[in-house]
Amino acid sequence: MTISRIFVANRGEIALRVVRAARELGISTVQAVSAADRTMLPARLADAVAEIGPAHAGKSYLDKGAVLRAAIESGCDAVHPGYGFLSENADFAGMVEEAGLTFIGPRPETIRRMGDKATARSIAAEAGVPTVPGSEGRIEGLDAARAAAAAIGFPVMIKAAAGGGGRGIRVARDPDELAALIPQATAEAKAAFGDGGLYLERFVGRARHVEVQVLGDGRDAIHLFERECSLQRRRQKVWEEAPAACLPPEAREALCTSAVRLAKAVGYRGAGTLEYLYDAGTGAFFFIEMNTRIQVEHPVTEMITGIDLVREMIRIAGGEPLRLSQSDVRPRGHAIEVRINAEDPAEGFRPAPGTVTGLSLPGGPGVRVDTMLYPGYAVPPFYDSLLAKLIVHDETREAALARLGRALGELAVEGLPTTAALHRALVADPAVRAGDVHTRWLEAWLDAHPLTP
Repeated sequence: MTISRIFVANRGEIALRVVRAARELGISTVQAVSAADRTMLPARLADAVAEIGPAHAGKSYLDKGAVLRAAIESGCDAVHPGYGFLSENADFAGMVEEAGLTFIGPRPETIRRMGDKATARSIAAEAGVPTVPGSEGRIEGLDAARAAAAAIGFPVMIKAAAGGGGRGIRVARDPDELAALIPQATAEAKAAFGDGGLYLERFVGRARHVEVQVLGDGRDAIHLFERECSLQRRRQKVWEEAPAACLPPEAREALCTSAVRLAKAVGYRGAGTLEYLYDAGTGAFFFIEMNTRIQVEHPVTEMITGIDLVREMIRIAGGEPLRLSQSDVRPRGHAIEVRINAEDPAEGFRPAPGTVTGLSLPGGPGVRVDTMLYPGYAVPPFYDSLLAKLIVHDETREAALARLGRALGELAVEGLPTTAALHRALVADPAVRAGDVHTRWLEAWLDAHPLTP
């Protein structure tokens, strides 16, 4: 291992996850903090803290120069970007490596190629991975968008070329709607990613969102099976499961094999995820994008495989070869993760930062909580609303659902509203229990089941 001190360039539960993994490997950590995050739990548990700027993310966690200077000045020899912020910024990864530090993630050129969603589609197609019919690369102007949409066929999805997480996405059902939505999607993509580039894809109705976890060392790659993330609100995932109960064995094999093929084609290094749409009616699946980072939902994969993905990322970045072969990865049981956000479901999921006045976390066999919360912690209003991830594991999906219901009953976050009430309702819903959902199901369900205080 060539890494001795990691600069954790993120916040919240993922920062805490990195601090803990590094400590288990005997590596010290320096936690980046904005002025609003001096008291967060990762800052308390890291070996040292470096303030990188004011509360506004654009002047702290997204300030490439400030982050890199702090990493160098604090004596770190590696940077872990977590997810979000600068994790998929190829320029930042390049700056880190040019400064002589190790970027714990893919090579800058891999991030650049796969981070541009239009380019990633082309690479996937060249590797023989099925893609959703769409535009050939980015669309430049409304006339090009109209021509591409006519060739693809309406309805079409307008998507940000430079990012993910549902930002910049619109669905156009006809040419007039396309003309009205292109400027909106451009503006949102520009604000979210600093790049207003767009591309088009055919809209697939009643699709299941399935993604494959890969791990590579730049020479070889394996998969750690798949997750389903179809329960989404405004294209933001709220509930994840592994494995995907909707997949028959032959579809699982084809999907995971295609993911490894694409990871090898780009010489992937570290942990990454390939996202697909799966049509349960036809059995067809389509690659949509690659996330060149660790993901929020990685714990469900860890629970069914027993493999610590963050630790493996650090080992690989430190120069170690991939320690696992495909035959070493054997899934066991079923895992579910639900996201507990500081949002008020009874008020249209309005963000609700505040002070945690009381906290009771569930425990027992097969229960894991990834969180940075503690009693007295003041949740700042400046960042993503994710407070915690509640993850459960059991022998079957039915047993995991029962365990999740029990764990949600034990969970109490006092002082601010959270989305725990949403998950308590979902875990009891017959369609969820039957696995009869798709990417648009939750929004329709919320319209029919308004949550009350």
